Amino acid sequence: MIVKNRKDQRRRRHMRLRQRVQGTAERPRMAIYISNKHMYVQFIDDTASHTLAATSTLAVEDAAGCNLNTAKVVGEQAAKTAAEKGIARVVVDRGGFRYHGRIKQIVESAVAAGLRISDAAPAAEEAK
Repeated sequence: MIVKNRKDQRRRRHMRLRQRVQGTAERPRMAIYISNKHMYVQFIDDTASHTLAATSTLAVEDAAGCNLNTAKVVGEQAAKTAAEKGIARVVVDRGGFRYHGRIKQIVESAVAAGLRISDAAPAAEEAK
């Protein structure tokens, strides 16, 4: 089946990505979504199907547009929100988007603010 529009292509990439990325209570999934106007970050425990924390450009006062500077602020706010909820390690779910531009800026600013990023496969991490 040929997928003809970009939105369906992104959804298919996201479904493939979600087969590998699993969030737990100790290491939740940091789900990132970017629309035309806003950016959203959620910390999700997939074992309990529960959102532990969330932030977006709607909650950030310094958000002006949907650009790299705003992505940096959202990433810092996401790390701060995660720290308040006791989340230290996460696995990144880029939502079918490329790890580039605003997605990359959100993740890098969250890491700079103290959030630790784990590998997508928990079995490899437990084997160490």
